[in-house]
Amino acid sequence: MSIFDSMRAWARRVKRDGVTLWFAYRHPETPFAVKALCVFVVAYALSPIDLIPDFVPVLGYVDDVILLPALIWLAIRLLPPAVVDASRLQADTWMAEHNEKPKSKAGIVLVTAIWIGVLYLLWRWLAS
Repeated sequence: MSIFDSMRAWARRVKRDGVTLWFAYRHPETPFAVKALCVFVVAYALSPIDLIPDFVPVLGYVDDVILLPALIWLAIRLLPPAVVDASRLQADTWMAEHNEKPKSKAGIVLVTAIWIGVLYLLWRWLAS
Protein backbone atom coordinates (compact mmCIF):
# COMPACT_ATOMS: atom_id res chain seq x y z
CA MET A 1 0.00 0.00 0.00
CA SER A 2 1.43 3.36 -1.03
CA ILE A 3 1.55 6.38 1.24
CA PHE A 4 -1.22 8.03 -0.77
CA ASP A 5 -3.48 5.00 -0.33
CA SER A 6 -2.75 5.08 3.40
CA MET A 7 -3.61 8.79 3.56
CA ARG A 8 -6.86 8.22 1.65
CA ALA A 9 -7.83 5.38 4.00
CA TRP A 10 -7.02 7.58 7.02
CA ALA A 11 -9.12 10.45 5.59
CA ARG A 12 -12.05 8.06 5.02
CA ARG A 13 -11.80 6.83 8.63
CA VAL A 14 -11.75 10.40 9.96
CA LYS A 15 -14.78 11.27 7.83
CA ARG A 16 -16.61 8.13 8.97
CA ASP A 17 -15.74 8.78 12.62
CA GLY A 18 -17.05 12.33 12.32
CA VAL A 19 -20.39 10.90 11.19
CA THR A 20 -20.06 8.25 13.94
CA LEU A 21 -19.97 11.05 16.51
CA TRP A 22 -23.08 12.51 14.90
CA PHE A 23 -24.93 9.32 15.82
CA ALA A 24 -23.11 8.83 19.14
CA TYR A 25 -24.25 12.13 20.66
CA ARG A 26 -27.86 10.98 20.18
CA HIS A 27 -27.24 7.58 21.78
CA PRO A 28 -28.83 7.24 25.24
CA GLU A 29 -25.75 5.47 26.71
CA THR A 30 -23.40 8.35 25.87
CA PRO A 31 -22.29 10.18 29.06
CA PHE A 32 -23.29 13.86 29.21
CA ALA A 33 -19.72 15.28 29.12
CA VAL A 34 -18.81 13.12 26.13
CA LYS A 35 -22.12 14.07 24.49
CA ALA A 36 -21.15 17.75 24.83
CA LEU A 37 -17.73 17.05 23.26
CA CYS A 38 -19.40 15.10 20.45
CA VAL A 39 -21.79 17.99 19.75
CA PHE A 40 -18.87 20.43 19.56
CA VAL A 41 -16.77 18.16 17.34
CA VAL A 42 -19.68 17.29 15.06
CA ALA A 43 -20.74 20.92 14.72
CA TYR A 44 -17.20 21.90 13.78
CA ALA A 45 -16.43 18.84 11.62
CA LEU A 46 -19.62 19.07 9.59
CA SER A 47 -19.58 22.84 9.26
CA PRO A 48 -19.02 23.99 5.70
CA ILE A 49 -16.78 26.82 6.97
CA ASP A 50 -13.49 26.44 8.86
CA LEU A 51 -12.28 28.21 11.96
CA ILE A 52 -9.03 28.97 10.12
CA PRO A 53 -9.76 29.43 6.38
CA ASP A 54 -7.80 27.09 4.11
CA PHE A 55 -6.32 29.97 2.12
CA VAL A 56 -4.25 31.03 5.17
CA PRO A 57 -0.78 29.56 4.49
CA VAL A 58 0.08 26.51 6.62
CA LEU A 59 -2.38 27.35 9.44
CA GLY A 60 -5.35 26.92 7.09
CA TYR A 61 -4.82 23.17 7.01
CA VAL A 62 -3.76 22.71 10.65
CA ASP A 63 -7.36 22.36 11.82
CA ASP A 64 -8.14 19.85 9.05
CA VAL A 65 -5.00 17.76 9.53
CA ILE A 66 -4.25 17.97 13.26
CA LEU A 67 -6.98 19.63 15.35
CA LEU A 68 -10.07 17.91 13.96
CA PRO A 69 -8.63 14.36 13.88
CA ALA A 70 -7.31 14.85 17.44
CA LEU A 71 -10.74 15.94 18.68
CA ILE A 72 -12.44 13.05 16.87
CA TRP A 73 -9.90 10.60 18.34
CA LEU A 74 -10.48 11.97 21.85
CA ALA A 75 -14.27 11.76 21.57
CA ILE A 76 -14.12 8.20 20.19
CA ARG A 77 -11.79 7.14 23.05
CA LEU A 78 -14.15 8.60 25.66
CA LEU A 79 -17.24 6.85 24.28
CA PRO A 80 -18.30 3.45 25.62
CA PRO A 81 -17.27 0.68 23.15
CA ALA A 82 -20.88 -0.43 22.61
CA VAL A 83 -21.85 3.12 21.60
CA VAL A 84 -18.90 3.36 19.20
CA ASP A 85 -19.80 0.04 17.55
CA ALA A 86 -23.49 0.91 17.17
CA SER A 87 -22.73 4.43 15.94
CA ARG A 88 -20.11 3.25 13.43
CA LEU A 89 -22.62 0.79 12.00
CA GLN A 90 -25.18 3.59 11.67
CA ALA A 91 -22.55 5.88 10.12
CA ASP A 92 -21.48 3.25 7.56
CA THR A 93 -25.10 2.61 6.61
CA TRP A 94 -25.92 6.32 6.38
CA MET A 95 -22.84 7.12 4.28
CA ALA A 96 -23.53 4.19 1.93
CA GLU A 97 -27.09 5.41 1.40
CA HIS A 98 -26.35 9.14 1.08
CA ASN A 99 -22.80 9.02 -0.35
CA GLU A 100 -21.90 12.24 1.50
CA LYS A 101 -21.45 13.55 5.00
CA PRO A 102 -24.22 15.57 6.63
CA LYS A 103 -23.94 19.35 6.94
CA SER A 104 -24.16 21.20 10.25
CA LYS A 105 -25.96 24.52 10.58
CA ALA A 106 -24.89 24.56 14.23
CA GLY A 107 -21.28 24.43 13.01
CA ILE A 108 -21.81 27.54 10.92
CA VAL A 109 -23.22 29.31 13.97
CA LEU A 110 -20.35 28.04 16.17
CA VAL A 111 -17.57 29.14 13.81
CA THR A 112 -19.28 32.48 13.11
CA ALA A 113 -19.70 33.13 16.85
CA ILE A 114 -16.02 32.36 17.48
CA TRP A 115 -14.96 34.74 14.69
CA ILE A 116 -17.26 37.48 16.00
CA GLY A 117 -15.83 37.00 19.51
CA VAL A 118 -12.24 37.14 18.26
CA LEU A 119 -12.92 40.23 16.17
CA TYR A 120 -14.66 41.91 19.13
CA LEU A 121 -11.73 41.16 21.45
CA LEU A 122 -9.27 42.40 18.80
CA TRP A 123 -11.28 45.60 18.39
CA ARG A 124 -11.36 46.13 22.18
CA TRP A 125 -7.63 45.53 22.43
CA LEU A 126 -6.82 47.91 19.58
CA ALA A 127 -9.27 50.56 20.83
CA SER A 128 -7.70 50.74 24.29
